Amino acid sequence: MAEKLKDKVVKNDEEWRKQLSPEQYQVTRHAGTEPAFTGKYWNTHDKGTYTCVCCGQPLFDSETKFNSGTGWPSFYQPTDKDAVLSHTDRTHGMVRTEVRCSRCDAHLGHVFEDGPAPTGLRYCMNSASLDLKKEENDK
Repeated sequence: MAEKLKDKVVKNDEEWRKQLSPEQYQVTRHAGTEPAFTGKYWNTHDKGTYTCVCCGQPLFDSETKFNSGTGWPSFYQPTDKDAVLSHTDRTHGMVRTEVRCSRCDAHLGHVFEDGPAPTGLRYCMNSASLDLKKEENDK
């Protein structure tokens, strides 16, 4: 069963700047994009839960991560349908669907309709917007 989504997180610009690295701030608060094949999670295969770097909300499970060949961590579905919000992004002369954290409104990346089964979706996320909480090893 999905973890209950937490209350909204609202901070001013200065609070976000203090909490985040410059790259995390640019990506999450100003809808930036890290260069392909540079983020820390694009080629990570560790098991765990990817959470929002801004508020800690669980976003994606490593079981839904796949190699999209794009250079960004990609997932075929969020941990909970209410964990992310999406809206039309018409910047840079393109029409895409932007994905944001539903708890703190952090920009995460974009979702495309060219992913694998069972959803056919590719949530193409920025590593700078994510924090991997690795599974504990029971050994």
